[in-house]
Amino acid sequence: MDKVNIENKFSQFDGHWQPKIVGELNGQYIKLARLKGEFVWHQHETEDEMFMVIKGQLLIKLRDRDVILNPGEFFIIPRGIEHIPVAEEEVQVMLFEPKSVINTGDVQNERTLDSAEFL
Repeated sequence: MDKVNIENKFSQFDGHWQPKIVGELNGQYIKLARLKGEFVWHQHETEDEMFMVIKGQLLIKLRDRDVILNPGEFFIIPRGIEHIPVAEEEVQVMLFEPKSVINTGDVQNERTLDSAEFL
């Protein structure tokens, strides 16, 4: 059991859209990610997904509305809801996800990760 310094963990990587695992909690991973640009429209059939902004501003587009997240704010996307994260400038986020989550959900493309790396 060690405390985790989020700022220190972010200093250990710089790639975008490549979440890093920084903890495990009750069958879920706690991940940190740097986001920049537009991701891909997708959904997760069996898992909810939570985005918490640490630094920057994140736009989450849903089919019926847009949600803007600023530092200290989070948003939970229920399973089965199609969404696309968009970051005009670099954003640092913390994600809480079941271990089974595939980052691109129901879409397979060049951004799909088989697994996230532990930091």
